[in-house]
Amino acid sequence: MISPQKSIHYGRYEFKKWEQVDAETIVEAPVSLTVNGEVWLTFMCTPVDLEAMAVGFLYNENIIQHIDEVADARLCEHGDNVDVWLNRSVEQPKSWRRTSGCAGGLTAVETLARVDVSFNPHKPKFDPEKISALVENLFESQELYRETGGVHTSVLSDGEKVVFSAEDIGRHNTLDKIAGKCVMNNVFPETKILVSTGRISSEMLQKAARLGAPILISRTSPSSLSIEMAELYGITLIGYARRDRFNVYSNEQRVKSTQSV
Repeated sequence: MISPQKSIHYGRYEFKKWEQVDAETIVEAPVSLTVNGEVWLTFMCTPVDLEAMAVGFLYNENIIQHIDEVADARLCEHGDNVDVWLNRSVEQPKSWRRTSGCAGGLTAVETLARVDVSFNPHKPKFDPEKISALVENLFESQELYRETGGVHTSVLSDGEKVVFSAEDIGRHNTLDKIAGKCVMNNVFPETKILVSTGRISSEMLQKAARLGAPILISRTSPSSLSIEMAELYGITLIGYARRDRFNVYSNEQRVKSTQSV
């Protein structure tokens, strides 16, 4: 097994003085995904919740729809490959596109087409203070971050509490891990809100749509394409969220008292 963190030793210069520091850093490791005995791709990821990441990736790529399709999902002895066996044969997508950002992942070109989702444009609806509370829940879930830094965290909330959380060096991996936890536990709350520390790019927006989350909140910025996709899917996209402020980039009607300038 591979540890998600590694001990390091470094020199720090501060206030005109040097000191030697012992600390922990986040691990980035290659982990392969094998489906029905065929190697499909290699993730660059933090080695925690790897079975969930593999299953969630297949769900987000629309390869599987339900846990009943998964006969087995098992991490190999050395921790560098996840074997997923399905109850049916599947064909590996012929073309993959590398996604953006740190530890960028892969998505099948076919999945770049519109995700088939339909959201109620007025539900769920929250006061601005509730958005701040959701961001606070995100902060409280950052266990690895508090130990090592350098890692993204995402949480799935039902509007009141955190249902699942995930951490990884790749922000997109956190949403695959959350999807996998939903599928493997057969838990899909009626209200789904995703909150992430990572920048919202098009693949993050696509994964949120696939999970059926009408609200996506980030600590940082959305890309231009993610804003366009949020409008297309009917997702409320919120960025630069802090405890007492945030920006709403699309479908602001779900946030009560929000007024356009």
